[in-house]
Amino acid sequence: MRFLVVLLSLLLLFPYGTWADELPVVRMASLQNDLHHLPLWVAQALDLYRVEGVKVEQTATFRAGPELMSAMVAGSIDMAFVGEAPATITFARGAKVALVAQVNTGGSALVVSTNCTAQKITDLKGKRIAVPGNGTVQDFLLRRALNQKGISFKEVKIITLSPPEMAQALKAGQIDAFLVWQPYPARAVQRGEGRILMDSSELWPNHPCCALISSESARTNGLAARVVRAHKKAITYIKEHPDEAIAIAVQKTGMDETTVREALAHVVYTHVPAVAEEEEYVNFLHSLGYIKQGDARAFTREFIHSLVD
Repeated sequence: MRFLVVLLSLLLLFPYGTWADELPVVRMASLQNDLHHLPLWVAQALDLYRVEGVKVEQTATFRAGPELMSAMVAGSIDMAFVGEAPATITFARGAKVALVAQVNTGGSALVVSTNCTAQKITDLKGKRIAVPGNGTVQDFLLRRALNQKGISFKEVKIITLSPPEMAQALKAGQIDAFLVWQPYPARAVQRGEGRILMDSSELWPNHPCCALISSESARTNGLAARVVRAHKKAITYIKEHPDEAIAIAVQKTGMDETTVREALAHVVYTHVPAVAEEEEYVNFLHSLGYIKQGDARAFTREFIHSLVD
């Protein structure tokens, strides 16, 4: 409640039409209809960024993390809510980006058709499984799970597909399963288009998923720290006011409340970077050949620059 009182006081002291135009701007990007990015929408709805003295402009939404990170490397965005795996890969390839705060853990699911007889991931040998993109968190989760079960990547066909297209492709028999972030799995279940074979928490308990990533300039000029302070407040609000947060999510995604509630039941929001888990990302991505990095601990120390108070 305290920060809301501060917010109202500032709104009275500084009318939006004058103060907001004078604030430094951060160009922000996120992924399409990704409920993991609810803290961004909450911070916008409550004007938390402005309270921290920064104007966040959401300049773009992307279908998958790798293309978002390409835009950051090109200099068209300053910060982003994006999967930790593509951000890690981008950093490993020499980009000057940093993980400055966590966003969530969990929040994805492996979905199969309603008439599929599979009961476990080993039943998907020989099947076509869609992920949002090569090098995404979901691609990592799938490959990690297959590896742990002793299944060769050659024993399944991993394809990339845009998340909005996955359920329809499953229904049409073009794919046999898909692994994607919420709310797409919950929506597929609600519409009778598929069933959840495994939640991502079963594939890797408490796995880090999305993170708040900053360009070097936004981190060094102090703007990223302001964004992180607002981000932390947004996560607190989500935990303390779940119904209000759900209403914001419904408005932003256009999905029904039942689907959103079910989806959010599988997402845990946190601002604290998952350091040990990032090291596991690095080691496994190295083993896949996605990156070349022998010292996961040193890499993680260079990549994570936590701006959380």
